[in-house]
Amino acid sequence: MSHTILRRSALAATTLALGACTHGPVTTPLPPAAGYVAMGSSFAAGPGVTTPADAPATRCGRSRDNYAHQLARKRGLTLTDVTCSGATTAHLLGPWNELAPQLDAVTADTALVTVTIGGNDVNYVGNLMNASSGGTVQPATQDAWKRLAGSFDRIAAEVRRRAPNARLVFVDYMSLLPAGLPCPATPVSAEQAATLRAMAQRLEAETAAAAARAGADLIRASVLSRKHDPCAAEPWANGFSVAKGAAPYHPNLAGMTGIAEALDARLPR
Repeated sequence: MSHTILRRSALAATTLALGACTHGPVTTPLPPAAGYVAMGSSFAAGPGVTTPADAPATRCGRSRDNYAHQLARKRGLTLTDVTCSGATTAHLLGPWNELAPQLDAVTADTALVTVTIGGNDVNYVGNLMNASSGGTVQPATQDAWKRLAGSFDRIAAEVRRRAPNARLVFVDYMSLLPAGLPCPATPVSAEQAATLRAMAQRLEAETAAAAARAGADLIRASVLSRKHDPCAAEPWANGFSVAKGAAPYHPNLAGMTGIAEALDARLPR
């Protein structure tokens, strides 16, 4: 990515972090019991966070305390949670085995849509897991990043088409590595950590740029969690070694709560 594109992405992220968007700020409060659709991957679903949201539990690993469920309880929203562990942008746009496209949950009366997606498209956490197991890091190709940007735009366009009055909020991926040297919770080499941080920064920038292009809001979980990585005293994400049932390198309850609180603060009352 060129320095010019990086500067533009950073500017877009800063603007959206302050609540601005190209369509103008949304100031109308959500009505009581408004329809809320949560879409995304495991970083939205919350596998291993408290108890499953689905009975019986499904392969998607949705938690009753992921950020969408917490926000819905706070605001009295009618939640349709179609997040699913392992999902890529393709699974929002199209079917995935027995699962319908996540976008099919968005209807004309949907008032709020949140999206956390893209990490699996570029194998971000997969690379982190592989490095922590003694393997190598294989950065995503430029073609993969280009496809991701296009998919972001298609997702936003579909939300706008299906629910023209909905508030669309992108929530990016939280920080998983410390700013300094790795710690026992993140058993990767310094060189691998640098490569993985670069991937995380690119994902952060691409998400921010997509939100800017779509006139959507952005919750920068990456920034909110910067001092809450797995090596921190109060981590918002698990490290590589976790207790049974928890998901390595995924948000924990504190992380999900932090995102829910940020969303609650952003939405007008």
